[in-house]
Amino acid sequence: MTTLTSSTDTVTRDALAVLQPGFAGTTAPDWLLRRVGEGLSSVGLFGRNIETPEQLSALTAQLRAERDDVLVAIDEEGGDVTRLEVRHGSSFPGNLALGAVDDLGLTRAVAQELGRRLAECGVNLNWAPSADVNSNPGNPVIGVRSFGADPHLVARHTAAYIEGLQAAGVAACTKHFPGHGDTAVDSHHALPRIDVDLDTLHARELVPFRAAIAAGSKSVMSAHILLPALDPDRPATLSPQILTGLLREELGYDGLIVTDGMEMQAISSTYGIERGSVLAVAAGADAICVGGGLDDEGTVLRLRDALVAAVRTGELPEERLADAAARVRSLASWTQRAREAVPEPGAVTQERTAPGTGIASDIGLVAARRAVRVTGTAEPLTEPAYIAAFTPVANIAVGDETPWGIAAELARILPGTGTDTCNSETEAPVTAVLDAAGDRRIVAVVRDAHRHPWMTDAVDALIAERPDTVVVEMGVPQESPRGALYVATHGAARVCGQAAAEAITGSSGPSGS
Repeated sequence: MTTLTSSTDTVTRDALAVLQPGFAGTTAPDWLLRRVGEGLSSVGLFGRNIETPEQLSALTAQLRAERDDVLVAIDEEGGDVTRLEVRHGSSFPGNLALGAVDDLGLTRAVAQELGRRLAECGVNLNWAPSADVNSNPGNPVIGVRSFGADPHLVARHTAAYIEGLQAAGVAACTKHFPGHGDTAVDSHHALPRIDVDLDTLHARELVPFRAAIAAGSKSVMSAHILLPALDPDRPATLSPQILTGLLREELGYDGLIVTDGMEMQAISSTYGIERGSVLAVAAGADAICVGGGLDDEGTVLRLRDALVAAVRTGELPEERLADAAARVRSLASWTQRAREAVPEPGAVTQERTAPGTGIASDIGLVAARRAVRVTGTAEPLTEPAYIAAFTPVANIAVGDETPWGIAAELARILPGTGTDTCNSETEAPVTAVLDAAGDRRIVAVVRDAHRHPWMTDAVDALIAERPDTVVVEMGVPQESPRGALYVATHGAARVCGQAAAEAITGSSGPSGS
């Protein structure tokens, strides 16, 4: 473990301590290790940093050789948003699937097994779960990342998820405070605005966050959204009224407050990341997340120097920066104690259980199977089929590098099954699908069809030509069931695709937990 050099003054060390930067590559670059030695307390990991569990373990060990209590954070929601399995698809369904099952024990078990896998690789802070209430079905960025549209359902599953994750020794980061569910704009691209009154906010958006606080969530992530009822001028991430007045004082939250990515356009295009970071810490944020898009040493130095300069000029009280840094270090200490308290791998030897937990190691697939809903009375598929995957543009949180769908699993069960992909630019998609399918039964796979009229039109045209078409919705099942069979998976994780393929062919595995 590196001893901090005396040449790094207290304010500079505190400025480094509140940053949660990313980096490029699958090993830690020299500049990052040097800054960890100088006081950087957190590092954020993204899909670009991860190849295998073994490589990830080596990477986190490399970081801890510099500072044993470093916070290693990741955006691993499971479901559609995965970094651990970014190239293959997640072994766990996302929140909407868990909300559809509505079994708190299952949600807790899924989160604990996910947390166990993170901890085993040396990750100790997860920027999850999403506690957003998906009250706007047209939301372009939350959707299946939410447990659902009912605030109380979202609240109880948020609490269960936090309990499971933290039982594995991984700190939860409940997001996106005070609630990103009623937005029609993706804050990666612009600043969303939610025009609802205080009564609605308290009865809807804030219900899950109250539950998260009661469950002991170790951190909370702010949203880059404007809520005029709380602050007409600044987005939540930069608002003293929201972070200090509402979250700290009114709701009584005493844990770490983390910002969403500061390079997101909602902040960077309006305030700039340096100014935005200063305003965020002044407003009550304790940790600055940056690195999804900016992953170089220059970004870290720019933010460090902006915070130090703001203290020197009096714009940012030194005590506020010191308090923020102390909260970061306090969470780092908790993760060390939690790591020591988690049972060693192998403590439980039950068949098909995860080491040290007693939870089925395939609990994600168990949950995905339970989340599937099938409408229709058509006979299961027994012959090779043809899959038409109607693919929307993925939002930045999900990314376009993670595969989704049912093609691989259905082809495994029914060899000879073919597939093709259509998007909004595809010319004459229905004609192309009909020609390619031939005599094979068509399986139309969609994702949030209710948000994409071109997708709905294509599926309706297919059904008109081929009434025996099977429809698989892997997003929010907002539209009425259509097709000879309609399968709703409540998410597009790899295990959701497997569960759908099993349901279509009548070859489902066991559904108990």
